Amino acid sequence: MRKLMKQERGSTMFKFILILIALILIVHAGWVYISALYQSESIKQEMQTAVLQGSALPPGQGKGNPVDIVKDRLRKAAAEYELPPDTYIEVKPVNNVLQARVYYKKQINLLPFGLWKYDYVFDKTVAPTGFLTK
Repeated sequence: MRKLMKQERGSTMFKFILILIALILIVHAGWVYISALYQSESIKQEMQTAVLQGSALPPGQGKGNPVDIVKDRLRKAAAEYELPPDTYIEVKPVNNVLQARVYYKKQINLLPFGLWKYDYVFDKTVAPTGFLTK
């Protein structure tokens, strides 16, 4: 068996630390990206619910315009999910149902300290489906 030279000692510990750091960075990036995806799916669900309930409202029943009600609900959801302040929310009637569109662009830090920033773009249009559209 050969003896290790001075420069060869500790190289496995160094490699282990490098691999550990790489794994931590990958897990961090995945965590941040998956949380952004979860937020966008939650907003999609909120949009679907608001549009469906807004389309079911009878117009002119004293509670306000269904378009305004849906838009207010989506604004509250945008504040709750901490969407950027420049989030574009549009609600309009199309073929006797309401259609909502939400667009925002959010910068997420995939690597710590802002080393790698990713622009996540959310652009979704939702209209109710099912028995209300028939």
